[in-house]
Amino acid sequence: MVLPEKGHLLRIFIGERDQYEGLPLFEWIVRQAKEKGLAGATVIRGLAGFGAHSRLHTAKILRLSDDLPIIIEIVDTLEKIDDFIPLIDDAIDEGLATVEKVDIRFYRSGKKN
Repeated sequence: MVLPEKGHLLRIFIGERDQYEGLPLFEWIVRQAKEKGLAGATVIRGLAGFGAHSRLHTAKILRLSDDLPIIIEIVDTLEKIDDFIPLIDDAIDEGLATVEKVDIRFYRSGKKN
């Protein structure tokens, strides 16, 4: 797959405990992104955060949260991201999704010999 130099980043903020169709929501979203042919997805687990409810979630030693923030990042063309968002919209009860322009420097699976 070849990506253009100008792309877009879809960033989705959800909770670690969020579920959809019997799977962790982040896993379901990544599977959907792969199935729909997006360039790739990365899931990042946050150490602390809060959202619309203003509840603090943290990974402090004495108070381990089982609902830490999760960020899913997907880079692709705006058209593919715009097609993908309606697919995941109904699955996300609480969260945030942002889209921003990015400069793609390279996208490759291995070095040529």
